[in-house]
Amino acid sequence: MTLHFQREVEKLKKMILNEAAAVEDSLQKALHALKNRDLELARQVVDSDDEIDAMEIEVEEEGLKILALYQPVAIDLRFIISTIKINNDLERIGDLTANLAARTAYLAKAPDVPIAEDIFIMATLAQKMVKESLDALVNMDVGLAQTVCETDEQVDNLHKKMFIFVEETIKKDISNLDGYMQQLGISRYLERIADHATNIAEDVMYMVEGKIRRHVRPN
Repeated sequence: MTLHFQREVEKLKKMILNEAAAVEDSLQKALHALKNRDLELARQVVDSDDEIDAMEIEVEEEGLKILALYQPVAIDLRFIISTIKINNDLERIGDLTANLAARTAYLAKAPDVPIAEDIFIMATLAQKMVKESLDALVNMDVGLAQTVCETDEQVDNLHKKMFIFVEETIKKDISNLDGYMQQLGISRYLERIADHATNIAEDVMYMVEGKIRRHVRPN
């Protein structure tokens, strides 16, 4: 491919990494707001989602432009396609993070409602998965990407536990129903964030190996 093509690819790579950094920063702030019931920080996260949406559009347009102008093949084609897919997953993580922050804002106004410990365990795991999936992207690290995929089941199991916790809790005391439903929503958002981190990890493996890993389950 031409030098101009390589420059376009490098530009696209820089754009997707900038978006990834913005998403990771937003998630970190949202989880800090959750832990500390920080209403103002939660609102900042919600407001910052428009910036991530704009970055997602720019990355998609750049990727499609490269496909149209250069018609890349082999590993270059895999990179462009995977970047466009990862771009979509990053935007969805940004949306879910904003939704999580909105529910955190509700909990910040309800200090008497205790937050389930499993929520914080899920938050730690989901944040770790996002970070590791993005590190795998930067370093083209298949082993780290595989670790992300293997962690997803832990988050799924914790989300299932949250359903049981909320059901049992509201049977004992329905006075804080709204607060616990907000937590169930946060649990769902964390579970979906973990899913999107897994998607990114699978796309990294596709970039490097050329094998589609989605829907493949271990024997």
